[in-house]
Amino acid sequence: MERMMSAHRDWVLTLEAEDEESMKQVLVVGLDGAGKTSVLHSLSTNTVKRSDRPTAMFNSVCVKTEEAEIEFLEVGGSQSLRKCWSSYLPASQALVYVVDSADHKRMTLAKKELHQLVRRHATLPVVVLANKQDVKGACTISEIHEQLSLAKLGDKRKLFLIGTHVAEDGSKIPTSMQDAKELIAQLVIY
Repeated sequence: MERMMSAHRDWVLTLEAEDEESMKQVLVVGLDGAGKTSVLHSLSTNTVKRSDRPTAMFNSVCVKTEEAEIEFLEVGGSQSLRKCWSSYLPASQALVYVVDSADHKRMTLAKKELHQLVRRHATLPVVVLANKQDVKGACTISEIHEQLSLAKLGDKRKLFLIGTHVAEDGSKIPTSMQDAKELIAQLVIY
């Protein structure tokens, strides 16, 4: 597993060296079950496809804009993979942190992992996607903001919190997801 991850990091570093100006990387992480893979699919295809399978290692998709090519790198959220998240931050221009808004039991763990991940990267832009807003009993955006203690993530950082959900398979992505995609593109390009 470590050898595969090392090879992937080397690949990312090679891509950056070849075309630093146009290739941008966004790290997508969150606890297992938060909906990262579904979000990634939505961001890359503008259509919905839910995924129920956990990510064993990582997924990567590229989105081309007029200004750049953005690689969204999702690293799985299992306990063993969370230890590797920080190794991908130095090559990333932004962090997308996906939270399951309906997972009340693990919100404290989601907070701990987020704060631990960004503590050494004071200026890295962070986009928190409060996913599964359509699930009955999901925390509101203001509750997510409070429970994740987002105000404590630093004054130097660009920080955004967006409520999202992934609707029925095959449908067009919700406007909140489209807004998130445009925001992320702006953060890494400019």
